[in-house]
Amino acid sequence: MPFAIRHDRPARRFHTEVDGVPCVLEYSLASAVMTITHTEVPAEVGGRGIASALVRAAMDAARAEGWKVVPACSYAAAWVQKHPEYLGLLG
Repeated sequence: MPFAIRHDRPARRFHTEVDGVPCVLEYSLASAVMTITHTEVPAEVGGRGIASALVRAAMDAARAEGWKVVPACSYAAAWVQKHPEYLGLLG
């Protein structure tokens, strides 16, 4: 299921809303390194691949910008290990 994920650059977050429930991935950015700090998908909409879609959107944005990524969030770290095509972005 595709989600309408938006990148809010000033707030340094990716977000979407599913069934009226906000879901978010937050990051910090320093010296062209995106550090994914938090991914939150409330339980009432969990299990639909939303967190995965948020991380993929963040990783794709980092790739497009030429940034390296530090997946400090445990979910993002586990996601990257399952998606080796993104391992080259780790910094």
